Amino acid sequence: MEILLYLAGILFMLIGLGLSIGLHEVGHLVPAKLFGVRVGQYMIGFGPRLWSKRIGETEYGFKLLPLGGFISMSGMYPASKNSGPASGVFRSLIQDARSANDETIAEGAEDRVFYRLPVWKRVVVMLGGPVMNLLLATVIFTVLLSGIGLQQGTTTIASVNECVVPAGSTATECTPDDPASPAAEAGIKPGDVIVSVDDQPVSTFAEATAIVQAAPGETLDMVVRRDGAEKSLRLTPIAAERTITDASGQPVLDEAGEPVVKEVGYVGMGAQMGYVQQPLTAGPEMAADSTARVASMIVTLPVRLWDVGVSLVTGGERDPNGPLSVVGVGRLAGEVAATDAPILNRFAFLLGLLGSLNIALFVFNLIPLLPLDGGHIVVALWDGIKRAWAKLFRRPPPAPVDATKLVPLTVVVAVVLIAMGALLLIADLFNPVNLLG
Repeated sequence: MEILLYLAGILFMLIGLGLSIGLHEVGHLVPAKLFGVRVGQYMIGFGPRLWSKRIGETEYGFKLLPLGGFISMSGMYPASKNSGPASGVFRSLIQDARSANDETIAEGAEDRVFYRLPVWKRVVVMLGGPVMNLLLATVIFTVLLSGIGLQQGTTTIASVNECVVPAGSTATECTPDDPASPAAEAGIKPGDVIVSVDDQPVSTFAEATAIVQAAPGETLDMVVRRDGAEKSLRLTPIAAERTITDASGQPVLDEAGEPVVKEVGYVGMGAQMGYVQQPLTAGPEMAADSTARVASMIVTLPVRLWDVGVSLVTGGERDPNGPLSVVGVGRLAGEVAATDAPILNRFAFLLGLLGSLNIALFVFNLIPLLPLDGGHIVVALWDGIKRAWAKLFRRPPPAPVDATKLVPLTVVVAVVLIAMGALLLIADLFNPVNLLG
């Protein structure tokens, strides 16, 4: 059964990745067709063709390696002039790129080419793919947070400590010298549902905790629901050093990664964990926060890749927040699916992982280097700047930017991306990230 669950987790992520890639390409395809550009191919994957079907002028299909996708638009760059055979490696690469580009321009459709579009339309076409991933991530996060909910402490009391022990103590039983906890003295019992604290209605345990922690030594009125009836209690938090936790019950860490300990009001009760549905704004907020974190990771990617290489050679522990390959994501999905945890917990984790993957696709594709979408956007903007400059000084319109001249740089970027993918793939096979302990 565990093997089947492991495979189910991998399958979930493969299907999710395929849909994410497919919708990314749809984000390019739809505006391209709306703007009249001839699209010859819409393909998911690379390498040998597995299946395809031509509908109208576009061939739709799947290829063997599910590592991405593409659409083939007519005339990404201006048609080349016959300059004869090329000499030199770089010139040969440029000539090959021009020849491949020329082949996409069908006879009789010379005006239905990408490079002839106004700059803003070219930017819309190239932004369409990454934006589709951002929208998909936002939908996923909204379903996760507002549909399923965020796992955090509810207002239902799960446990009441009989006494107060010092922070960090490993004692499991009370001694006669230990003072009774304020919660026990107040008569709070497991199963009670907190209605209000200090005359303030609360909907989560975090809200109740915040009021208690801010009032050491103060007597608070507390209303709980017990056996269907509301009961009024009086609670006096004591001042105690305690580890600060977030809404999900996890310790808050300082800059050094150590739990934050403060002197706060303490009563000695614990909450029952459950999924609490968040406002509809939580999904977009999580998408924005994830985008910022992934962008930060991209900026420090060379350092992170170096750390991955070092951990691979030394066998050291991988950074759980570091980059992963497709294999690493699939492996993590399989491990989570096979864990002994409630099904909803496992599904929520996989859904969050898929949302994060789409954020990564969004940010990574906006890197302003060819062959990524961001590189094509930069080329279009540069073309627009040249035209605006010429118009400002009443000069003749310049020739369209010929991005095939950047093919040598594109090849270098492609080699770097392949090397990066190979490093992460090997690391995920032989020294995977361990999130489950």
